[in-house]
Amino acid sequence: MTIHHLAATPETVSFGIFAADIPPVLTITSGDTVMVETVSDCGDEVPETGFTLAPALVAIRAAKLPQIGPHILTGPIAVAGAMPGDKLEIRIDAIAPAADWGWCGVFPTLGTLPAEYVHWNVSYIRVDQPARMARLPWGPALPLSPFFGVIGVAPAPEFESLSSKEPRRHGGNLDNKELVAGSSLFLPVFVPGANVLVGDGHGCQGDGEVCVTALEMDLTGTLTFILHKGGAGGSQAAQPRAETPTHFLSMGMHESLDEAMRIALREMIAFIAARTGMTEIEAYKTCSLAVDFHVTQTVNGEKGVHGMLRKGLLF
Repeated sequence: MTIHHLAATPETVSFGIFAADIPPVLTITSGDTVMVETVSDCGDEVPETGFTLAPALVAIRAAKLPQIGPHILTGPIAVAGAMPGDKLEIRIDAIAPAADWGWCGVFPTLGTLPAEYVHWNVSYIRVDQPARMARLPWGPALPLSPFFGVIGVAPAPEFESLSSKEPRRHGGNLDNKELVAGSSLFLPVFVPGANVLVGDGHGCQGDGEVCVTALEMDLTGTLTFILHKGGAGGSQAAQPRAETPTHFLSMGMHESLDEAMRIALREMIAFIAARTGMTEIEAYKTCSLAVDFHVTQTVNGEKGVHGMLRKGLLF
């Protein structure tokens, strides 16, 4: 196993773009670990006094990179030997804040209540790294639970260039707060090398991410990449899947929240049936008895639902 370091620079990031033809900036071997630096752009405005932009973000802004979506993503990271039809496991070994502040904003036309909150309103939030707390300007302090809002592989070539805003089968802007340190994300591979992009650091977030932003901030992640050859076959791998220290997760994304729920449910039915030998109808009833389904986010165009099956209940 080799440990790599990948900094966020104008040469190593994609500004909101997932595409099959973006060349990798780093190629690794299955089993390797990468320490990935990510930065969060707070927009064109200048932060309030006492909040300092990371030099990496200043350099990336100055480079005027091509942009489609809102996220600065570090990578792509290619895994040697990965081919379409394989499955890539991304083990999230550690995630650490890389700044002493973050931000949360409400923006016109965006969010879950776009007609009710129509004015631009951004708050800068102090982060106490030793205490692992975010101290909100309006009073309360919240514990940090950092995760990457965006982890994804390159989509199939026929999709050309996609915005980082919408989560899809290749992963991307999942905004799943369960993907903290100790978790693994499983993604189908669509292009040689898989070509993973990582970013959209979140210090904390509630399910739904209702105003369109979490505690947006710079993070550094330690990720280990495991290639499973031929592992993307079968219905249970049609969407991203994850494991946390305590749960197995299915995921569904669709512009309709109802359909996202149905996709996440079908994925969990297929997962349970494959792992236990239950019939699909037995797995369906088991989902109703033992699986919790959460709204992941409602603000990215493609809405998200994730199912959570506690480890040890069935296997």
